[in-house]
Amino acid sequence: MKPLKEKISITIDGDLLETLKALAEEDDRSLSQYINITLRTHIKKLNKPEKKTDSYKNDKT
Repeated sequence: MKPLKEKISITIDGDLLETLKALAEEDDRSLSQYINITLRTHIKKLNKPEKKTDSYKNDKT
């Protein structure tokens, strides 16, 4: 079963919105679909365990 969709209202910078609209059109998707895909990809990336070779990125010393 597909996840339930919910409508929300957000405020977004105009330049970002125009970029997202253009990217969605290039990908032949609706703006809503494109934003969902982009957010899912970003969240998956955040939840991936780091590779040992990437550990230097978090070293703030």
